[in-house]
Amino acid sequence: MTENGEDCTLNYPCEAPGKGDYGNVESKIPKTPFVDVKSTNKNNDEEQADREIPVYLPRPPSIPKASKFGKSVSVEDSVKTRKLRSSQESLSDRAETGSSTDSLKDDRISQRNEQNSNSRPQPAFSVGSPVFEDRKSWQPQHEARPYRQQSVPDDQRGRATKARLSPVQPIGPLPTLDRNFASATLRAANRIDRDCLDYGMLVKEKGGERLHRNLSDSRLLENMGSDSASVNSMKSIYSVLSPIRPQDVRNRSFLEGSMLGSGALLGSEELDRHFPDRRVGVYVVTWNMQGEKFLPTNLNDLLLPTDSDFAQDFYVIGVQEGCPDRREWETCLQETLGPHYVMLYTASHGVLYLTVFIRRDLMWFCSEVEHATVTTRIISQIKTKGAVGITFTFFGTSFLFITSHFTSGDTKVYERILDYNKIIEALALPKSLPDTNPYRSSPADVTTRFDQVFWFGDFNFRLGKDRAEVEAIMKRTVGGDMSPLLEHDQLSNQMKDGSIFKGFQEAPVYFFPTYKFDIGCDNYDTTSKQRTPSYTDRVVFRSRQANDIRVLKYNSCSSIKTSDHRPVIAVFQVKLRPGRDNIPLCGGLFDRSLYLEGIRRRMTARELKRREAISSQNSTICAIS
Repeated sequence: MTENGEDCTLNYPCEAPGKGDYGNVESKIPKTPFVDVKSTNKNNDEEQADREIPVYLPRPPSIPKASKFGKSVSVEDSVKTRKLRSSQESLSDRAETGSSTDSLKDDRISQRNEQNSNSRPQPAFSVGSPVFEDRKSWQPQHEARPYRQQSVPDDQRGRATKARLSPVQPIGPLPTLDRNFASATLRAANRIDRDCLDYGMLVKEKGGERLHRNLSDSRLLENMGSDSASVNSMKSIYSVLSPIRPQDVRNRSFLEGSMLGSGALLGSEELDRHFPDRRVGVYVVTWNMQGEKFLPTNLNDLLLPTDSDFAQDFYVIGVQEGCPDRREWETCLQETLGPHYVMLYTASHGVLYLTVFIRRDLMWFCSEVEHATVTTRIISQIKTKGAVGITFTFFGTSFLFITSHFTSGDTKVYERILDYNKIIEALALPKSLPDTNPYRSSPADVTTRFDQVFWFGDFNFRLGKDRAEVEAIMKRTVGGDMSPLLEHDQLSNQMKDGSIFKGFQEAPVYFFPTYKFDIGCDNYDTTSKQRTPSYTDRVVFRSRQANDIRVLKYNSCSSIKTSDHRPVIAVFQVKLRPGRDNIPLCGGLFDRSLYLEGIRRRMTARELKRREAISSQNSTICAIS
């Protein structure tokens, strides 16, 4: 009551909610105005200050909320609950508890609290309610004072406008932080497919330094920070392809297209990416088929022997006296090598066949292929003796493969030397491909115009001893040492004299003579002619630079017995050099029809084997005794 007898109790109009209903009450409550008591007279102000009625801030609803079980909650219980909540709010405050593990949760909780505060019902109340008067006893000290003397802390001012909920406790223990701070998305992107597991093995074997440089652009990785997750993510996104920056594309240099320029298709960067050691595998086969119509049922032992750890990059097969159906022979080769290889080129001269298969993902670095033929017969229409040559450039290294069939006869050594001389002079290669080193080329010898040369075939050089003496020497050989036989070999003696294959080498021979056998068995000639066993089938090689060719294997294939000759296999590792982009490329051209036919036969053969296995299992009869 005032001095004039007027009632100064503040009553705000409100709508009483229904029993247990607090819904949508907030919108119906007007905001509480602040009571500002001012006086123009200084004396009246002092008198009113002595008799000033304390005004309190509005508090939460006085009516206790009913529990789920229908039991009423007393005022004291509600007070205890609010004290507990206030203590939990202080623990969950970011300013007081700076835990790094809960930093992400606080943002989510604050968003939920804002939503809950907007949707939470606010019951009506009045300052003069009896429950409000009862709560005066537990008011904080700074709120129990008059309104003018209250000093609200800054941190409480910021929190008063937003309702705080207790933090959500985790159900289980939090996961430990890894040293690698990559997110789950990056870790999932770094998973390596099954086809790429060999890169991990190479990293372990070679320390990962050179392979890391080959798999990604070193200049880009140098500019990046020490974030291992970023580096791994770049390698996972781009796989084995190097990421290209726009700045690198903008840059122009007069070295573009040369060996020293960056980004060249045949340059050093591309070469190191595909061949870190700059060596390519070459698999050479020579075989005199004796013109047989029926091919071996399986060529795996010829092209994919079990004693080899890896398949090679190039497969070059030379045949003398080939089968009548040349296309069938090439299809059998494609079926054996499978989808990883394609036939790059094939050439023939009568019954001389020369076929080159290349690994499918390497044909983009191969130039156009050229070939030439030479006949050594007096009558050129008879094409049983002569040579076929195929040449191409791979990166910056030029290759020449020659298969030939020289004159036969035990004593015709001079005629075979003439055949050799005619071939090196008449084989017109290269035609349009540039010479990689013209200063070391000779117009009189085709083998001097290429970096790596492989010459193989049926040279028909014999052993200069009688059959009985040769068989006796073969029986005395121990540990594969064939040097006693090679002392009487015509080709070895002529190469030492420099009469033939000048500059060529041959790997050490550790196999028995490959001529002449009875078909289908391991017995040497049992006919009336009783021919002397000889090393007629040979593989020789030469290179412009010393130690560019490394021999991995030189042996005969004794499991193929459809001819009187045994095939001879030679495996090499050849040094590669970067090249220029000024050569005509093959553009990925290969015999697609042959490729599809070979794959179809592989699928058919696999299906037949599966059906045979099923039929054999079904036909098995179990006898019970």
